Amino acid sequence: MKVFKFILSLTITVGLGYPLSIKLGSAPPLGNFLSPSVGFWQNGEPRETEFDKHLDIEGLKEQISVTYDESMFPHIFAKNNHDLYFAQGYVTAKDRLWQMEFQTYAAAGRLSEILGVNKGVQDYDRTARRKGMVFAAENFIEAMQSEPEILEVVNAYTDGVNAYIQSLSQANLPFEYKLLGYKPEPWTNLKAALLLKYMANDLSFGEKDLQNTNALALLGRETFDLLYPDMDTPLDPIVNKPGQWNFDPVLKPASRQGRDSIEVQQVAELITNELVPEPNVFNGSNNWAVSGSKTKSGNPMLSSDPHLGLNLPSLWYTIQLSSPDVNVMGASLPGSPNVIIGFNDSIAWGVTNAQRDLVDWYKITFKDDTHSEYKLDGKWVETQKKIEEIKIARAESIYDTVIYTHFGPIMFDDSFHPSSEKKYYALRWIAHDPSVEAYAFYKLNRAQNHSDYMAALDYYAAPAQNFAFASAQGDIAMRIQGKYPIKGFEEGKFLLDGSTTEHDWSFIPFEQNIMYKNPERGFISSANQYPADTTYPYYITGRSYESYRNRRINNRLRAMDSIIIEDLMGLQNDNYNLKAAESLPYFLSVVDTLALNSKEKEAISVLKNWNFYNNMDASGASYYEEWWDTLYRLSWDELIDSKVAMGRPTAYNTIKLLKDNPDFELFDIEGSPIKENGHDIITKSFKDMAVVMNERAQDSTISLSWQDYKQTYIKHLLRLKPFGTYNIPIGGNHNIVNATSENHGPSWRMVVELDPNGVKAYGVYPGGQSGNPGSVHYDDMIDDWAAGKYFDLYLMKNPDSKPTHTAAQQTLYPKN
Repeated sequence: MKVFKFILSLTITVGLGYPLSIKLGSAPPLGNFLSPSVGFWQNGEPRETEFDKHLDIEGLKEQISVTYDESMFPHIFAKNNHDLYFAQGYVTAKDRLWQMEFQTYAAAGRLSEILGVNKGVQDYDRTARRKGMVFAAENFIEAMQSEPEILEVVNAYTDGVNAYIQSLSQANLPFEYKLLGYKPEPWTNLKAALLLKYMANDLSFGEKDLQNTNALALLGRETFDLLYPDMDTPLDPIVNKPGQWNFDPVLKPASRQGRDSIEVQQVAELITNELVPEPNVFNGSNNWAVSGSKTKSGNPMLSSDPHLGLNLPSLWYTIQLSSPDVNVMGASLPGSPNVIIGFNDSIAWGVTNAQRDLVDWYKITFKDDTHSEYKLDGKWVETQKKIEEIKIARAESIYDTVIYTHFGPIMFDDSFHPSSEKKYYALRWIAHDPSVEAYAFYKLNRAQNHSDYMAALDYYAAPAQNFAFASAQGDIAMRIQGKYPIKGFEEGKFLLDGSTTEHDWSFIPFEQNIMYKNPERGFISSANQYPADTTYPYYITGRSYESYRNRRINNRLRAMDSIIIEDLMGLQNDNYNLKAAESLPYFLSVVDTLALNSKEKEAISVLKNWNFYNNMDASGASYYEEWWDTLYRLSWDELIDSKVAMGRPTAYNTIKLLKDNPDFELFDIEGSPIKENGHDIITKSFKDMAVVMNERAQDSTISLSWQDYKQTYIKHLLRLKPFGTYNIPIGGNHNIVNATSENHGPSWRMVVELDPNGVKAYGVYPGGQSGNPGSVHYDDMIDDWAAGKYFDLYLMKNPDSKPTHTAAQQTLYPKN
């Protein structure tokens, strides 16, 4: 049994935190938690998996077979789709119920209900309410009513989760419920929708418009354009087919003609609001597919690895789903039906984030302090007010009033992150629009060819994703799919005037989204870079675009021939630091080596002898990263230390400016008595780095290796230290194909070969199938993930074609 050796001390201390690492304010009673009969002691699991081989479950129509392979991946075989998705809900909840529900609490702004009194938690909840997270999920539910096929699927999944919840007693509640002193609610379709919107928040929400508005007002147009160009990367786009966009682009509405260049100075104003924390800037991914012309077997192959925050329980849950009309396997999102990234016997697909700007902000003018009416197109229009009750565990509720406008909810006002001028900003976010992404995945799970893939993606709207595709028929393809507003030049890049509908959204037709099939080069790929060549006729802007991973991937794929599966696994784990290879020689050339002391000369030697690979034993990677981080802070100290929110230039643009424009005025260190240029801050940051690294060298408890410097870790969602894994032996970093940084990186790796005689697939993720810290399967894949190893994703053809190593077999029966 995996023993909870730190539980008692944890419960006595106040060091419990929620996902934002904020301490809990009011502790729940510990009686039930410590009880030998119903408390945490009951959550330990034996090393050898034990299952009830026969389960009678109310709600099933027919018998279901569930086979667990040696990795504890369930292979579910049902005789109808209702039972298939009912079983998916039941089986997933058995392993991940607390995680599923906790994430819906976070999405809905309900964390205070379970975490108690804490100002930071309340701010988090108010932020979610003011973003309109529940509003977005409700619109998803409304849209789903018009698609009865997917509605039946989600209903069945919800019923399966509830069947598991109803089977629980206090003794076998997941550990976290006991620790926090609450019980699971009945699962609802709204909760499933909230999980999808939770992902949309991580992948598409942003306040860049407000940051840009500040930067423009403070820095002026010339400096702004230097720091934040729409495209500051070498042009190696996802889809490159100059002059081959064979369609007539949709024109903007007549009222907006002639507005391609918005007079942003008219709306540029200083926004002194303290903005809310944004999703991780490094949320992204890699995917690619190679045609049979480049593989040894002649079969297409596909790889996918989404890069997200690393937590336990893990974000993904591996599963096979089989019924008479589907047989699919891959990574599912606990709490939502279908497989999200995966394969069947005919196709495989993977996704990366498209990075496009899908949020606009509008300055609202109210008639008076009641905020009941606001100006729109020369008239006073009524607002809608929603009173939000934020319940707090072991305390009285608090209330917040969220005002909705034509554009969406007011997020910032005089009661929430106010500015001295009490400005009001409304949010227009694509995630609020009615959509049925679950139906897109339902159809994608069943797709047999490229036409089916295209038809499935017509149901996908947000968050925008780059869908890589490969088929056993020999096709490879990429479609950058999402619901994209048609925008004029710089429209929506800054705060917009909310007194007019002039900037209402209309959308690019799906058939004019960026896509291609079977390119001559023999591969497709995406790594969050700029999506298309410059002849694509629509204006494109985004949060930021990748400059390094994409070029490394494409350079390697161009050079590869006779590819085998292991080659693509190696590329997913590639640690080559292209950013360092392009910047370090220049940085070293600037430093005057004749003026260095002995320790600084040692640092120069380490860096010159480094081969640019961020392998875990590479000390050169540690020296470079310390130097780069210090240099970046010195380069943009005015922006980083500003009292108003402003975006930060990309790494690529920073290096470009240091090389091409070393006398740029912002390179002068703020508060310094002398005027520095780019060369000066390169030298100063080098010397500062050498001091830090020399101090580290004197500490016998740590080494200078990249592993010890980076300290990759994976924590429990509640930040309970005993239930995390620390100093994981893995290389990589952001901007590297193996994008593993401190607490962020490949959350799922998958490689698939589409062999017509039988698909071959492999996958791994940093965690385990179980969400129970007392289970050996809670984190049993982390070491293999770190070592670049994969597990067999065996697509069973029928219940009798079992994997070589089977851990358990269950049969689920309808309960009479």
